[in-house]
Amino acid sequence: MATMPKVLNSLRYDETRCIGCDLCSAVCPHGVFAPNGRVARVVRYEACMECGACQRNCPTGAIAVESGVGCAAAMIKAALTGSAEVSCGDDGCCGGDSCCS
Repeated sequence: MATMPKVLNSLRYDETRCIGCDLCSAVCPHGVFAPNGRVARVVRYEACMECGACQRNCPTGAIAVESGVGCAAAMIKAALTGSAEVSCGDDGCCGGDSCCS
């Protein structure tokens, strides 16, 4: 399993299960993944907003993420409450890191 920072988000990627289909990099809105020969490579781990698109589209289950937590949850909460500002760090989201930018 690829070594990732511990606290930023729930993204986990097992490159041994990757078949290099490139779907993760195609669906990720923040460019977390990039093609790297036969397997994907995590290039912007800290940018993951935990939307779950990569996990849902990975045919081999190489990617796991707790969608609905972290910055994605902050963005959804802002949309539902009509807030003009998304505050990354609210309710424990990302530990206050600005990963939504």
